[in-house]
Amino acid sequence: MTADPAFDPYDNVRPLHAHHGDGPDHTPPHDIAAEQAVLGALLLSPASLGYVAAVMEPGDYYRPAHETIHRAIVELGEAADPITVTDALRRSGDLARVGGAAYISGLPDAAPSAANAEYYAAIVRETAKRRRLIAAGTRLVQAATTPGTDADEIRAALAVPDESEPQSWPAPVPLAAVRHLPPFPVQALPTWLGEYVTGVAEESQTPIDMAGSLALAVLATAAGGRSVVHIRGRWREPVNLFVVVALPPANRKSAVFSAMTHPLYSAEKALGEAAAGRIVEAELTARLAREAAETATVKAAKAEGDERDQLVAEAIGLAQTAESLTVPAHPRLLVDDATPEAITTLLAEQGGRLSVMSAEGGIFDIIAGRYSGTPNLEVFLKGHAGDRLRVDRRSRQEFIESPALTMGLAVQPSVLEDIAKVRGFDGRGLLARFLYCLPASLVGSRRIITDPVPPAVADAYERNVTSLTLSLADWTDPAVLQLTPAADALLIGFQERIEPQLAARGGTLGHIGKWAGKLAGTVARIAGLLHLAAHLKDGHTKPVSEATMAAAIELGDYFTAHALAVFDAMGADSTLTRASTVLDVCRDNRWRTVSRRDLFTKLSRSDFPTAADLDPVLSLLEEHGYVRQEATGPRPRTRGRKPSPRYEIHPALSGFDQ
Repeated sequence: MTADPAFDPYDNVRPLHAHHGDGPDHTPPHDIAAEQAVLGALLLSPASLGYVAAVMEPGDYYRPAHETIHRAIVELGEAADPITVTDALRRSGDLARVGGAAYISGLPDAAPSAANAEYYAAIVRETAKRRRLIAAGTRLVQAATTPGTDADEIRAALAVPDESEPQSWPAPVPLAAVRHLPPFPVQALPTWLGEYVTGVAEESQTPIDMAGSLALAVLATAAGGRSVVHIRGRWREPVNLFVVVALPPANRKSAVFSAMTHPLYSAEKALGEAAAGRIVEAELTARLAREAAETATVKAAKAEGDERDQLVAEAIGLAQTAESLTVPAHPRLLVDDATPEAITTLLAEQGGRLSVMSAEGGIFDIIAGRYSGTPNLEVFLKGHAGDRLRVDRRSRQEFIESPALTMGLAVQPSVLEDIAKVRGFDGRGLLARFLYCLPASLVGSRRIITDPVPPAVADAYERNVTSLTLSLADWTDPAVLQLTPAADALLIGFQERIEPQLAARGGTLGHIGKWAGKLAGTVARIAGLLHLAAHLKDGHTKPVSEATMAAAIELGDYFTAHALAVFDAMGADSTLTRASTVLDVCRDNRWRTVSRRDLFTKLSRSDFPTAADLDPVLSLLEEHGYVRQEATGPRPRTRGRKPSPRYEIHPALSGFDQ
């Protein structure tokens, strides 16, 4: 990792015993690897902050840059990760001083295991103690050798700073810090697409996130069902996506939606016009074949003897021919207000490709059972994954080998909170399939006179989206996009970075594991779309480059930050929600200490059916420094049940630290 500029506040100190064979060593005790491991562990698992705070303080670092990074992590709390910390340091003006974004992003690699954060912190603490002792000795030597120094001043110089462990009640780590959502990385898009997204955002005075996220849904509509990304082995990812943007009313969602999707309707119209002649011809041919079969059937029915057998055989042949003729469906790319059954039928008719695009969230009500009374998720779950879909009903039979359903929605934030409550949406994984975008509203700060999208930029967008859609429309077997070795290595590195964060306990993405577990595949899908958008004419003949994969990973990190915020609003982390309830009870009762049993009696049975349900919550609060279990001595040899564990409560909750 890149080292900070040399800084040695102890350059006047000499070691007591020099190593034989070595020259003088002026460097005070320190362990840069341990310091980087502490920071890396905290970035991988911010839940370790409580353990680290019990061992060391930010001032224990040898490198001032590491102290600055540590304090930024503490401020962010559970929201800390390389992206949010980099953003916080950039806003505070400290990013360049601590080594830049590259140094921050490399810190997680310095932690062999986030679970060992406490041990790394102990190493850092020990070296800090030794430096303070050296500093005290240096002051003593300087005071004793300075003419005119009296005995009291020498004794004062000898005083060693208090080396007790960090203060007994450090400030607790927030359970759910306010998340700093990163801006949409428009630079990750191909130039022609990024310019149009920027232009639409400027003209409409809307967050660039909305146009940028919908741009990915547009690309997925154009290429979905016609392209797949081959990653390694048997792992292939289709390039269809589910994208949802959430903004309050009055944010011009419909205007942006229309600007982004217009080329898709143009392409759909062009496909319809091109297919019109074939459809008419097929309809006429099928009708004539049916009429011929019916005529032959009537003629055979009237015949007798050997002639009858011959005419029956002819009628059967004509009927089979008529049955084998199919009339192509009118080409469709887009639907809006449609039932799951209608979407399934359209998918079958359109060769497995379809896109649900809407500036409203009504589709969620339909999925939840607006018309049927019960949720119908099958086509959406399998349509996203590309799993084989077979429907057998009395009235219809449909089979789709590899469905590719895309969704691009712009909804109000309240819709996301509502869908989290729908039975089956989370449990069966529908919520885990969406890329979420939660931009900040610009209402109240918008400019009235704006620059329109440059005509050349708008024309390029219309032309390129239409061209990409039409060029892939007739593919029966999907184009297989390969990765370059460098792109694959980059994706592997991303997977290795994400995997520890998926841990159910301590992982920053553990509580949204269903969503984050699909993240690597989603990044590969995005990479495929960016590749096709960058190589409109011959994308299927070239492999996905390292630069394209890096851009996809940047977008993946963006959507991860927004997904965390959305799932926070949905209450995805039940332990976190219940921990907040316990904190409220502690505040209301102003306890200094409380037993688990007494705490349990104050809580709702709907939240905590049994006392054992308190254990994960108390563990979480202990990790964050809100409570700590009191030490207990040997249990008296008396009959009766085991005493309930007691917990000390942070003074800030009881009001006794005022």
